[in-house]
Amino acid sequence: MSTDFDTLAEAARKVLLTVDADEKCRQSRHVAALWRDGHITTIGAASAPERPGRPESPALLEPSAVPRRKINLGTAGRIALLHALSHIELNAVDLAWDIVVRFAESGLPRAFFDDWISVADDEARHFTLLTNRLADFDAAYGDLPAHDGLWDAALETRDSLAARLAIVPLVLEARGLDVTPMMIGKLQDVEDDVSADILKTVYQDEIGHVRIGQRWFVFVCDQLGEDPETYWQMLVAKHFRGALKPPFNIEARDQAGFPQDWYANVSGTGT
Repeated sequence: MSTDFDTLAEAARKVLLTVDADEKCRQSRHVAALWRDGHITTIGAASAPERPGRPESPALLEPSAVPRRKINLGTAGRIALLHALSHIELNAVDLAWDIVVRFAESGLPRAFFDDWISVADDEARHFTLLTNRLADFDAAYGDLPAHDGLWDAALETRDSLAARLAIVPLVLEARGLDVTPMMIGKLQDVEDDVSADILKTVYQDEIGHVRIGQRWFVFVCDQLGEDPETYWQMLVAKHFRGALKPPFNIEARDQAGFPQDWYANVSGTGT
């Protein structure tokens, strides 16, 4: 893989446009290392693609059309879970690089890019852990259908950094904190400690990702002169299609610095 990127934004765009999922994640980790080690130093600018590069498989269906399987149905259920989580992590790779390239010219501190590059690096590592585990079951990413709901969130918030931060880390990733402990428990119930341990790694990293989202959302609100709590609630009502579903993992959200007062009484039934 080349080290000849003139700017971070150009490198981020290249990762986004990479079609092969495994190669996208290899490039993601490579670019993160180049930035971390000082081989890329200029943020620069590049156009954000309308859609990221994606492989031909999995087929992308409407969320309601994706078959649901229970973990306790055996190996097929665990494959379905691992596949769904792999798809989420691949989307998360793209979302992290998209925020880098899309808002590269927004005058943000260098620490902003440090944080989101570290998130992209984590998400790529998560994808590889999950797909390697799929291979243990003679399965692969792309074997099952998936949906494109996460990228819909990117399109909905493409014109507003505040909205992107409000929805992606502080709704979607925070939801992961709510549901992952249950998935870990079910995997342990069927004595799949290998898969459970992967999810424990993902869970701990995602607490940090929500913390990053919270920190930069408050930063943006300070720049805009907005109250973070009320502005987040307004942006959720405007941009999130669905409902914020309790029970919330208050312990993990607290660890991420996400105040309970923000979300406890928000229905999230936006237009």
